[in-house]
Amino acid sequence: MSAQQTTLYDYEPSVDDLTDAEYRVWMAVEDQDWGVREYARETERSPGTVGNLLRRAREKVEDGRGAS
Repeated sequence: MSAQQTTLYDYEPSVDDLTDAEYRVWMAVEDQDWGVREYARETERSPGTVGNLLRRAREKVEDGRGAS
C-alpha cells in the first residue's frame, strides 16, 4: 500500500476535543452500548440533554477523524 492509500483502519476517532460530559456520554452509548434514555436515567439528566451531548460528541469525533 502506498503512502497515499488509506484504509478505514487508518482513521482513529479523536476524543481529545470532547468535554467531560460529552466524553462520558459518548463512551457509554458508543463503547458500552447504553441507550440514551438508560444513560439519562442513570445520570439523572433529561434524555434531550443526553441526546444533545451525544450529538455534539459525535460531530467532534467525526471532525477529528484522520487528523494528524
